[in-house]
Amino acid sequence: MDDEEARTRLLDTAEELFYAEGIQAVGMDRIRAGSGVPLKRLYRIFPAKEALVTAYLERRDRRWMTSLREAVTTPAAAADPVAAVFGWLADWFSEPDFRGCAFLNAFGELSAAHAGVLDVVRRHKAELRALLADLAGPADPAREDLADQLLILVEGATVVAALDPGPEPAHLAREMARRLLSAR
Repeated sequence: MDDEEARTRLLDTAEELFYAEGIQAVGMDRIRAGSGVPLKRLYRIFPAKEALVTAYLERRDRRWMTSLREAVTTPAAAADPVAAVFGWLADWFSEPDFRGCAFLNAFGELSAAHAGVLDVVRRHKAELRALLADLAGPADPAREDLADQLLILVEGATVVAALDPGPEPAHLAREMARRLLSAR
């Protein structure tokens, strides 16, 4: 196994365990055992647990944002891309292993004491906000305010769904977004 395969195995295992059980509940030895990567190689690739957590979140961000972007740029979403955001969320909230926002979960567990993790969480939320601003349209003078409001709806729905998984929080947030947009 080369370093690239080892890195992929480590990140796959970390993502599965960190998201399901929490970052602090999972030690590096469990990551090693689950991935089949020798401990020496694990620490050569990720010298500290924070480096592994940061890499896990960065990879999850790329995959999560790519999937959401694809959902809002389909021909079917063109007529109402904001509704497409909440449709995508409804599908995500209905996944059997849904456990809330990995980024907020990580921040909640590790707080601001872990600068690398905090940086990834902030970048993820800023990227999500920018996508929501783009959906408002470049010519909309209220796009920044709208992006903030939509972000709160997305985040609120995600937190509610983490407590009671299923599509309903996304459907409610979509209806709130429609009211918000129609009031403009």
